[in-house]
Amino acid sequence: MTLSANWSYPTAIRFGAGRISEIADACAQAGMKKPLLVTDKGLADLPITQATLDLLDAAGLGRAMFSEVDPNPNEKNLDAGVAAYKAGGHDGVIAFGGGSGLDLGKMVAFMAGQPRPVWDFEDVDDWWTRADADAIAPIIAVPTTAGTGSEVGRASVITNSETHVKKIIFHPKVLPTIVIADPELTVGMPPVITVGTGMDAFAHCLEAFSSPHFHPMSQGIALEGMRLVQENLPIVARDGGNIEARGKMMVAAAMGAVAFQKGLGAIHAISHPIGAVYNTHHGMTNAVVMPPVLRMNRPAIETRIARAAAYMGIEGGFDGFYDYVLELRASLGVPDRLRDLGVGSDRIDELVEMALQDPSVGGNPVAMTAENTRALFEASI
Repeated sequence: MTLSANWSYPTAIRFGAGRISEIADACAQAGMKKPLLVTDKGLADLPITQATLDLLDAAGLGRAMFSEVDPNPNEKNLDAGVAAYKAGGHDGVIAFGGGSGLDLGKMVAFMAGQPRPVWDFEDVDDWWTRADADAIAPIIAVPTTAGTGSEVGRASVITNSETHVKKIIFHPKVLPTIVIADPELTVGMPPVITVGTGMDAFAHCLEAFSSPHFHPMSQGIALEGMRLVQENLPIVARDGGNIEARGKMMVAAAMGAVAFQKGLGAIHAISHPIGAVYNTHHGMTNAVVMPPVLRMNRPAIETRIARAAAYMGIEGGFDGFYDYVLELRASLGVPDRLRDLGVGSDRIDELVEMALQDPSVGGNPVAMTAENTRALFEASI
């Protein structure tokens, strides 16, 4: 027997419409008496956020909020969040929002008790063991989009504001204690965010499914996650008020994040530096670069993708699946090229170098080199 692997699965999830009403009970279960709600600037004044603060206030938990979170959160946002956490004497974090709010909230809970810089805990080898695990505050995650799946993840992506490099910060205890997945919170998402986050969930499932690493459980989760996106993303793009389809997209997003412990690949290795340099939407960037990556990886994944196509009711094997991706993108208004997102060709050398240093490289089924990575950027731009 030569197979060997480490597997981990997510936390307690309270799923269903209206379950944000359980936020105070979730705080009690997590041992929080004075939580800090961390969210992004765009969500701070919205009704769903204020209603959540009202629920906390009514339960005697206060209504403290930190919202200085950029779309691609960086260490400056993190330092400000930690300062707010300490100044308020808080004992836990409610990470509320899309990927940026969730990632930053998790990091505030993580870093509030650490004496070292956040970069010392990058997801490299066993750097996570440098952290004082007992100093990590409890976390409740409340996603308001259906894309990143950060609510069931043990890591956050933080951009270095000086180098513009996205870093993955990992620790097992960054996994939230409780997740409240209430699809009613996603109803107000603008269509472009619905599409971008939905394609992010699809990319997570696709790359996990394509990864060469051994993880049969994640493989099955990734496959069903792709089918749920196939079935429900077109529905919510047309009818944002469809609660059942919104709920299934939230499930697909969480499944993608669970599955990608098996590995990501070139889609994310390319998307991360583009987002860091050009501040593009992560999910939409993933959607744009998906076809060139599929073409490059075809020799290694053709048979596997053909099986996925059959499960999803798509005829034509790999070619049929590839055509489906093109048709899905077109139907959802995804741009064909990165230049439509404001990405230029003047910094390709820099982007190639950053992509090859990204942790996602190791999960791509075809080894990434300077040559084929440059070709991917050129084809995408």
